[in-house]
Order: sequence, then structure tokens, then C-alpha cells
Amino acid sequence: MTGTGQIYASFGISERVLAFGEEILKGLEERFKAIDETAEYNQLRVIKAMQDAHIGEANLKGTTGYGYDDIGRDGLEKVYASYFHTEDALVRPQITCGTHALALALMSNLRPGDRLLSAAGKPYDTLEEVIGIRPSRGSLAEYGITYGQVDLTPQDGFDYPALEEALKDPSVRLVTIQRSKGYQTRRTLSVTAIGQAISFIKERRPDVICMVDNCYGEFVERIEPSDVGADMIVGSLIKNPGGGLAPIGGYICGTRECVENAAVRLTSPGLGKEVGASLDLLPSFYQGFFLAPVVTAAALKGAVFAACCYEKLGFAVLPDGTESRHDIIQSVTFGSPEGVIAFCQGIQAASPVDSYVDAVPAPMPGYDSDVIMAAGAFVSGSSIELSADGPIKPPYSVYFQGGLTWPHARLGILMSLQKMLDRGLIDL
Repeated sequence: MTGTGQIYASFGISERVLAFGEEILKGLEERFKAIDETAEYNQLRVIKAMQDAHIGEANLKGTTGYGYDDIGRDGLEKVYASYFHTEDALVRPQITCGTHALALALMSNLRPGDRLLSAAGKPYDTLEEVIGIRPSRGSLAEYGITYGQVDLTPQDGFDYPALEEALKDPSVRLVTIQRSKGYQTRRTLSVTAIGQAISFIKERRPDVICMVDNCYGEFVERIEPSDVGADMIVGSLIKNPGGGLAPIGGYICGTRECVENAAVRLTSPGLGKEVGASLDLLPSFYQGFFLAPVVTAAALKGAVFAACCYEKLGFAVLPDGTESRHDIIQSVTFGSPEGVIAFCQGIQAASPVDSYVDAVPAPMPGYDSDVIMAAGAFVSGSSIELSADGPIKPPYSVYFQGGLTWPHARLGILMSLQKMLDRGLIDL
């Protein structure tokens, strides 16, 4: 056994699992090369955005209290707006997570009597309470904002006839499109497909705001939804754009009006973007964004490797091992809770933090079933770090994402395979 083999053995990974993984990797050289080329392109775009914003050492210094005249915070928002090609951006540690960013974007740009329309079917579970699909204190429904949705076609495309019909309602003020799949077994939407849908919507209702939930999709392609007509794109800094360094935060990039509305809702009427101290977080925000393209590339390699491994073993995977990628999430459907639990426990065992902890299903706020979450992360809940999770309900699918480095992503998948093998759930 080679030196590399010996170190894998020290994690409990057998020669059978290691050999299986090596065989899969032989066919991935071209895929990985293409991922690296996209990462290089996007890395250069990030550097250009920072240079164009004249970021200097003074921008890395934070503020306290009100945060007036915070040049680092303002500079960071210029960088985001430049990279995503938008008029303005709101990038703040006061935005606590992706769900908060989405709720903020919706609540600030909708008014009582307006209608929210989802063009991509059911939204992510935690948005159900934001919208009021499941009754919740402070939901949009409590403020007299109604909701409708147009499901995707069986081929995971936009249902244009149904969308056209829904847009006839004059109360529709905002259309939201969720790029990634959430806890659904559908394909992630490409930026090109999203752009076509936005063009369709704008041709019929130019007054409607088009918002894209961009979580898990940043830096995966060479263009973003804001390049194809989205009025707002929204995401979390503990996913792709934080590069694994941002300890908290979210962003809203878009038109000046949409962003200013969000800023006023986040702080207060009359204050808007002028307040909000950055504390000592700016170095991690800037450096995380700088690293984000290559970190996202590492996560993509892990997703492709996972897809190819589990597809080879006969499990349903989405996307499959050959499809183009539009986010970092890889789903694997096991058909039983045992498979989901074994997979997640393998990911947990490969973590640098809390590797000795067993991931187990438990109730989670915002979800309608027990959920298992595996993430031994440096930033709690960070899903750009190696992580896996899934609801314990049919069809018993797991959602794998992240990996700050490709070697760590590879280790996580091999550990998941070992757990499955040890419990007789697969045969290599």
C-alpha cells in the first residue's frame, strides 16, 4: 500500500473502497479540467471587481456602533455589484442566513394586496413559513400578500402556458425563481433557462420584479442570473460567495430601488444603507469572496465524483455523472432511511471538526419532518464546507454539497462509501 493508501487506511477506508474511487476518477480528468477553467475565469473577474472598486488596506478595517462612513462595507458592496453586474448591492452580517436574505428581499419589495408568484414550483422548505404556506407569525400572508405557484414541467422546464395564465393576475408584483432544487428531486435550473423565463415574463409584464434565489449557484457558471435580466439575486455568505471564511451574512444584488427597499427594511426608514457596523468581519468577507471561485470548483469536483460513484452502484442521482452542473448540490436517492443516515454519518466522520459525533435525525425549525444534517464545519451550518443533509421521508434522498478543498470532498465521499459497505447497503 502506498503512502496515500496508508493515510486513507488510517481513516478506516478499505482497499476495496479506495480502488473503487480510483477507478471512477480515471474518467473525470476532462470534467475536472473544465471546472478549473471556469474557476480561473471567475477568479479573474473577482480580482477585476476588487481592483475596479479600488479596494485598499483601509477597506479591511471595520466599524462599530452605527457604522457611519464604513468604507470597507461600502467597498464590499461595490465589489458585489461589479461582479454580479447590478446597480447596487446589500452585503451585511446583519443578514443572518439565506432564508433571512430571501425573506428580506420579499418583505421589502411586496406590499399588502400584492401577489407573489413562484415560477419554479414549491419553494425551499424554510420559505413556506415566510410566505405563509404553513401558517407562521409574521408571514407574508399575515400582511395580506397572496401567493401562487406554477410547477415545472415533468422535464423540469418552465411551464410557459401556465406561467402566462398566472401573469394575467394584475396583483402579481414579484416572480421568484429558485435556481437550486432544495429538498426536491428536480434538476437545478441553468442560468440560460432562467434568462429565457425572465424574458418571457418581462415581455408580458415589464412591471413585475423578477427575483432569483441564487443559493448554491454562484460561480458555478460564467454568468449569473443578474446577467440575464433578474432584478434581484439573493444568497447566503456561508454558501458559495463566502468562500468558507465568512462566518455569517447574506447578500441582495439588484436594481437600486430593490436594494434600497431591502436596506430600509433591514435597518429603518430614513437610515437604509447608511448604518450597520461591519465590526471585524471585513477581512473574512473580502478574502472569502476572493477565494470563492476556487472553493466552489472544489465542491463541484466532489459533487461530480459523488454522482459517478453512486450512479455506478445503481442509485438514482441528480444530476447524473455526465450532466452539466448549475449548482454544487448532488442528490442521491437511497429509498430507505438507513442509506441516508449511513451516508451522512460518513460525511460527518470525514470532518475536521466534530468527526467523533454521530449525525442523527432530529426535528429542525422550518421543516415538516425530521432532518439529518452532517457538517463538521469551522462555521456552524456552512454548506460550502463538506456537508450533507436530508429529510427523513420518502423517497429518502440525501443532498450532498460543499468541500473547501477537493481532497476533503474526496475523503468525505470515500467515507460515505465505507459506511454503506460496512452496513451491507452496497457491494463493491
